[in-house]
Amino acid sequence: EVTLVESGGGLVQPGGSLRLSCAASGFTFASYPMTWVRQAPGKGLEWVSSIGSGSGTAVYAGSVKGRFTVSRDNAKNTLYLQMNSLKSEDTAVYYCVTGWTSTYDASSRGQGTQVTVSS
Repeated sequence: EVTLVESGGGLVQPGGSLRLSCAASGFTFASYPMTWVRQAPGKGLEWVSSIGSGSGTAVYAGSVKGRFTVSRDNAKNTLYLQMNSLKSEDTAVYYCVTGWTSTYDASSRGQGTQVTVSS
């Protein structure tokens, strides 16, 4: 059974940084591309970033490109999202899911971690 546990969210001022983590278990993490998605209040899931199984390829939504960096540690079964220069519009619940870009499996997400960007 795929289990994903997100952590690292919190309240941060505009321009600040956060690093999210996603601990994976129940499947062969190193064999799967992984994706971060987010859900702002009253909106649907929005794709943020994906990374290939071997960490060689990462892609980003235009709204976060240049500010966010996705990475993974296959030895630790953990996915990361470094978020810099945060904006109020980044406020959302962030989830990690299995899959690549628009073909991610939304049903694999965990409880999510809340990121609030506010002064």
